[in-house]
Amino acid sequence: MTAAGQSSITRLRSAELGVSNLAQSLKFYTETWGLQQVASADGAVYLRATGAEHHILVLREQAEPALLGASFAASSRAVVDRLHSTLGARGVPHAAPSDLPAHAGGGYGLVVNTPDGLPVTISSDVTQHAPIDDPSKPVCLTHVVFNTTDLAAQQFFFEQCLGLRVSDTTAAMVFMRCGTDHHSIAIAHGRHASVNHLSFELGDFDGLMYGGGRLIGAGRTLEWGVGRHGPGANIFAYFLDPDGFAVEYTTEMQQVDETTHEAQTAEYWTSFPMRPCRWGMARKPSPAMIRAFGGDLLTTPQGIFGGMPANR
Repeated sequence: MTAAGQSSITRLRSAELGVSNLAQSLKFYTETWGLQQVASADGAVYLRATGAEHHILVLREQAEPALLGASFAASSRAVVDRLHSTLGARGVPHAAPSDLPAHAGGGYGLVVNTPDGLPVTISSDVTQHAPIDDPSKPVCLTHVVFNTTDLAAQQFFFEQCLGLRVSDTTAAMVFMRCGTDHHSIAIAHGRHASVNHLSFELGDFDGLMYGGGRLIGAGRTLEWGVGRHGPGANIFAYFLDPDGFAVEYTTEMQQVDETTHEAQTAEYWTSFPMRPCRWGMARKPSPAMIRAFGGDLLTTPQGIFGGMPANR
């Protein structure tokens, strides 16, 4: 277990999606969503945002769409090596640290599977880009929400093995952080192991609205929002990608002070006024978005990480 208030990882880097039609998904995520291709190799395409991270999304074509992996940053090679020792001492199977492929930004890291079988890469020294000035496009991938049938096992893994901290707990989810953002992941009670949604940070509210306008102008439906969440207090706007993955534009995530933050319980959030939108404006997500939150994609009825409750 890591020391209190410390984490072996510092931020979420990226996610990898298996998609049913690579050309279609690539067109959506570059022309509409606002990412930019930086590399391709071995059947995968790597996409960056406007921030410094080498890439925040990897797309790979396969028969059944699914979340194929997630990647987090460590502050140094020494941290990766220390995590290797920690996982070994706990008897957690994982790949030994090694140099990572240049086309994926290089660096040094290891891969370990969550209890649900999702590969997670922890890496340091990955190539960074000069930022791009366009507030209407995502800056980074800010959080991923996983559905699981065994929330306790997933929480134990991320908390005790990787050092994330619990920010808040609701009846539906546990929100966990590795930096100052209120959450980098959340774990939700689900019918099967799946991805609930991917969330992309915009620089400010104005940028989120301009970006959302671009999606609507491209014929995409706003499935939920614009609103402000309860836990995390972030502003949200949800859409569906071509396979039916739930994708979120967000901004103004609550910043956590480790010395003063108090994690609230499910009872607290059940009685919190105006949930799931603090403003009382967003109302309920669309039926299509509810299905996507639960992992029921457009192109497959159910996959291990093909997509639970919207009521955070």
